[in-house]
Amino acid sequence: MTKAELVEKMAKDADISKAAAGKTLESLIDAIVKTVKKGNKVALVGFGTFSVSKRKARTGRNPQTGATIKIAARKVPRFAAGKAFKEAVK
Repeated sequence: MTKAELVEKMAKDADISKAAAGKTLESLIDAIVKTVKKGNKVALVGFGTFSVSKRKARTGRNPQTGATIKIAARKVPRFAAGKAFKEAVK
């Protein structure tokens, strides 16, 4: 499902305009991104939890040349599905 299809589904289910559904989805995504960027978690009970995790610096290998390279430490977004979501997908 694409973002446009999701907006269309939201508009139909909530009986609102596509513009309003689009703004709502954008607001939700923006709130999640800003919160996780600050290092906090967003927990949607039954759906899942968005969080940030840290990866340590490590060494890797260039697959083309075989040369060893250093990979810097970084923060990465994570999503852990909630119990109800897992059960629904089963």
